[in-house]
Amino acid sequence: MFFKKLSIFLVILFTASSLIAAEKVNTNGNQLNFFIGNFDFSDDKQKAILVGFQHQNENLYRDTFLGNVSPISGGFVTENSAVYVYTGIEWNVDMGEKILFTPSFAPGLYHEGDGKDLGHVLEFKSEVQFSYAASNNTSFGVSYNHVSNASLGDKNPGANSYMFNFIKNF
Repeated sequence: MFFKKLSIFLVILFTASSLIAAEKVNTNGNQLNFFIGNFDFSDDKQKAILVGFQHQNENLYRDTFLGNVSPISGGFVTENSAVYVYTGIEWNVDMGEKILFTPSFAPGLYHEGDGKDLGHVLEFKSEVQFSYAASNNTSFGVSYNHVSNASLGDKNPGANSYMFNFIKNF
């Protein structure tokens, strides 16, 4: 019930902010990515709804041997009170026609709550995202990630998740 109400609230918030800020141009380089999806969708016994956010400051980008890289930080919570908080890097690859491909990597801290035991407090998130720029300030996307502890713990079951993203530039 809580996640249903939260989902409705987020849809209203996103719609209102899109209408109010539709004509502004991204001048500060800050980006917020709000997402909702299915945590560990490949495990029928452990799958759960998740909601989260991610911040990117495009002004802190670096040109590296890997290409243009910028820092990210964020987190999510599942309906089973599992929490993951992370910081890492992402690459933004312009695919043309307003399509952006964004792979990322972020180590973080995981607390299982009443959810899935991933085997360690330190977990690593690898993610790919495709997004469509509806305007200069608003994009919609889909993403897939895998969270794993790289065998640091006694067990390493990992979790696969997919999300629907609402991305807002400020």
